[in-house]
Amino acid sequence: MLALLREFHRDKVALRHRHVSAARFVSDYDFNNTYQYIIAREDMHVRWLADAVLDLQGQLDDTVPADVQTPGKGTHAQRSILQGDSDAAQQFMEKWRPRIEALPNARHRTMLNVILGETLEHKRFFDLALAGRTDLLGRRADGAGTGGGVMGSRWVGDITK
Repeated sequence: MLALLREFHRDKVALRHRHVSAARFVSDYDFNNTYQYIIAREDMHVRWLADAVLDLQGQLDDTVPADVQTPGKGTHAQRSILQGDSDAAQQFMEKWRPRIEALPNARHRTMLNVILGETLEHKRFFDLALAGRTDLLGRRADGAGTGGGVMGSRWVGDITK
């Protein structure tokens, strides 16, 4: 159980780190807000997993994943990042869903299934953004705008360090 939780934690940390890194390249206001929502949820997932590992007297892996590298700039880079994040979420689901279904520990199985369910929701956000949808987290009032994109300096520092 401990080995599985440590591996799942390591994979989820890597996915979260990818999203933090990717958000620096996503300047579209609606898409960037969606990344912030996803990262906030992943912060909670990582905390739950860390607590589960530590409860079993395990050690957390402190390996820091590499930052996202993106080809090009602007909308091409943003599209590439969104597609990469959709693909990464799909791979995460494919790797973990069968392994979790067989777990005998109901408490850990339920927690991991909640995380998988939210990861599937995050994949849906990426897919909707790729389709050009801007109402990912809700709709604005008629006539309300965003005032443009977000500034790259918004992502200064990382709360996990």
